[in-house]
Amino acid sequence: MGFKRAKIIAVTPKPNYCVWIRFDDGLEGEVDLSHLVGQGVFEAWESVDFFNQVRVDPQTSTLAWGDEIDLDPYVLREQLSKKPT
Repeated sequence: MGFKRAKIIAVTPKPNYCVWIRFDDGLEGEVDLSHLVGQGVFEAWESVDFFNQVRVDPQTSTLAWGDEIDLDPYVLREQLSKKPT
């Protein structure tokens, strides 16, 4: 069994510090990130306007905010995979 890269291809910010994401293999859904707000670099998210600037980084294919915040796509994928369908 080969290693599969977790590649995010789309993101949309949602209310209450959630994001909807889609991976290149079709897995998609909403992930709640509210537990990170205010912790370390995530203090920047206390500005909802900043949080809503989420984008897919073209080099790493993960979520990014500015130049300092990004999230591990494998952790995000695991959170989606564990959600009931």
